Amino acid sequence: MASPNVSILTTIYNREKYLADCIDSVLGSTYQDWELIIVDDQSTDSSVGIAQSYAAKDDRIKVYVNEQNLGDYPNRNQAAAYAQGKYLKYLDADDLIYPHGLQIMVETMEAHPNCALGVSQEVVEDLKPYPFVMTPKETFQREFLQRGVMGLGPTGTIILRDAFEKLGGFTGKRYIGDTELWYKLAMRYPIVKMVPGLAYWRQHDDQEITKGQESFFYLENAFKHQLNTLNNKDLPLNENQRKRALDKVNHRFSRSILRLVKNGKFRTANQIRHSCHVSWFAILKSI
Repeated sequence: MASPNVSILTTIYNREKYLADCIDSVLGSTYQDWELIIVDDQSTDSSVGIAQSYAAKDDRIKVYVNEQNLGDYPNRNQAAAYAQGKYLKYLDADDLIYPHGLQIMVETMEAHPNCALGVSQEVVEDLKPYPFVMTPKETFQREFLQRGVMGLGPTGTIILRDAFEKLGGFTGKRYIGDTELWYKLAMRYPIVKMVPGLAYWRQHDDQEITKGQESFFYLENAFKHQLNTLNNKDLPLNENQRKRALDKVNHRFSRSILRLVKNGKFRTANQIRHSCHVSWFAILKSI
């Protein structure tokens, strides 16, 4: 049997409430040259049974159960390890892909073979008709000097598997693993911006992003990652642009720290500031 063109990767941990809708959205796609790889991370609910009931009816659906709980991004890497497709399309178990979504994503990638990442998200600076290609320089100019262009989760993307494997996939770092990978891909390859609205990202309280925001993990670790990126010798920005970007990143971080203080969370603000090696003087100077 020939390999499918796209591997849809759905990682699950206690998603019985949403999983059937997710799988049904794949089955309803106008594009049908796919495999759906479902990897369960030791769920304690009926998620595995739901997945297996679909696999029994369609041999394009494959279900795997981890021997131990891996966590979010290590499990995404595990799912990718089973993939046979040219492209990787993550579809989280609580999300949906619209009937036309997969077809547009795959056809757009096929039309732009030099791109390693396809992004389906509308931002204010999208002033050209979709799809359009961004060079590494344009991507990081928009990411750091405008309002950002890579602030989305895996459901809104499609990835060239060869590039994913060459870069080693996700690092495994919780909460910001997707941003890390987008930056690594964007540093080395062009990115294609696709029409927005190809998938539905469901928002609810039991999400990793919610936990990351509530624990202020994003504030601390996104800041560290941005600084590391801006100090990377391969960053395709000139020195003036890099300094301007550093000023913007430090200004946003400082405002967030002072907002925590204003809201009575001085201890939390001080812990994050200390972890990021930023003095109170530097915070006040950056405002």
